[in-house]
Amino acid sequence: MNYLHKRRKFIKSSLALPFFTLGGLELGAEGQPPEDRNINNGKSKLKMSLNAFSFNGPLSAKKMSLDELLETCAEIGFDGVDITAYYFPGYPNVPPDEYLHHIKRKAFRLGIDITGTGVRNDFTDPDKNKRAAHVQLVKQWIDAATKLGAPVIRIFAGTQNPRGYTRSQIVEWMLIDINECLAYGKQKGVIVAIQNHNDFIQTADHAIEIIEKINSEWFGLILDTGSYRIQDPYEEIAKTAKYAVNWQIKENVFIDGTEKEADIPRLISIIKASGYKGYIPIETLGPGDPKPKIVQLFEKVRRALA
Repeated sequence: MNYLHKRRKFIKSSLALPFFTLGGLELGAEGQPPEDRNINNGKSKLKMSLNAFSFNGPLSAKKMSLDELLETCAEIGFDGVDITAYYFPGYPNVPPDEYLHHIKRKAFRLGIDITGTGVRNDFTDPDKNKRAAHVQLVKQWIDAATKLGAPVIRIFAGTQNPRGYTRSQIVEWMLIDINECLAYGKQKGVIVAIQNHNDFIQTADHAIEIIEKINSEWFGLILDTGSYRIQDPYEEIAKTAKYAVNWQIKENVFIDGTEKEADIPRLISIIKASGYKGYIPIETLGPGDPKPKIVQLFEKVRRALA
């Protein structure tokens, strides 16, 4: 039984589980969703989530608490929130269960799903001991994700390009580290997903190489629409959309090295065509009061989803 067939059976059988309503979709032949996934009378099940990095300024300066972040999400009208791990008190350490359960309960009472979390890691470091520490960091926050009810944890490839090593060599040790993380994630019921972040992963081919070599239904792509900056971003996004288990929709993309306003309807069309069902976290960047920017992007995405 080949991998795609096994993956399709796996996802189909998992539809009964609430956890997997947040996941992505493996495409069938000709790049189309399998017929057994064409549910809800063909209507989109896409829902909107906020990536907490949008409020990086006030969260990092302790001018906004996670409770206030959740209240803001509810006020704006989000269905979910992706709470990046480094906004929790004590990061990189995991806070006590009491605090995690408080956040989980607060979100539930507000009608907000916790759609994911993420850590800062670097698997491009040639120092094996440093990478091992980052693997342990990911595992610790996988445990936290289970307690929060977050179905996916976001990791990075890394930022380094150490002298004396080829890209292939870096990829090989990266695969070992990622496989250790996702084995633990599978054990705990949390998908591990790598983000294209304009770092070691700069192109669609970079992302595809790692994902296809890992070859696991417990691993996928956090597709960051603002971080394909070398080729045509829309073509790169479309090329990797079928690997997405979650997204980061940003207000701008980069075309020929220039930052330009994203064509949100085009992005949503790509997502829908891929067959993805689940949450679409949005993220705004840059100086200034984040809330008006978030509301503006929220409305653009909401209209495109209508």
